[in-house]
Amino acid sequence: MKKVGIVMGSDSDLPILRKAMDTLTSLGIPYECHIYSAHRTPVEARDFAVNARSNGFGAIIAAAGMAAHLAGAIAANTTLPVIGIPCKSAALDGMDALLATVMMPSGIPVATVAIDGGTNAALLAAQIIAVEDKDLAAKLDAKRAADAKKVLEKDAALQAQLNG
Repeated sequence: MKKVGIVMGSDSDLPILRKAMDTLTSLGIPYECHIYSAHRTPVEARDFAVNARSNGFGAIIAAAGMAAHLAGAIAANTTLPVIGIPCKSAALDGMDALLATVMMPSGIPVATVAIDGGTNAALLAAQIIAVEDKDLAAKLDAKRAADAKKVLEKDAALQAQLNG
């Protein structure tokens, strides 16, 4: 199975990426996690991206706040799918990071999830890897079915409360 690369611009992004790591772990997907800055460690970030495919990665999740150039810097150096997580900041509540992550120039795509959307980033990475992995696809199908069942159980409880 391909690994997922997880890169954060700062250790302050770890709580958001912990959700991604927990989700990947629950699906049995291996990952590596690193702190690289698009601005402070551009050589290391570039080297990680350039070598990601040969190092067994199938997708990369990159999370950063404020200027949020990390996902774009990673995407500029690999043709693997890159999923950006814009992180909430104090100044503009994460809108700055969202816009920086989603507004990529033509030819350098970055899939972007919600502000602080670690879980969805991991699920999107899993779906990408599952294109070539039937066992993982089955796990994702089972997760969707279990999530739907939980919603229907809550609806049934609500209906019993309202009508009982």
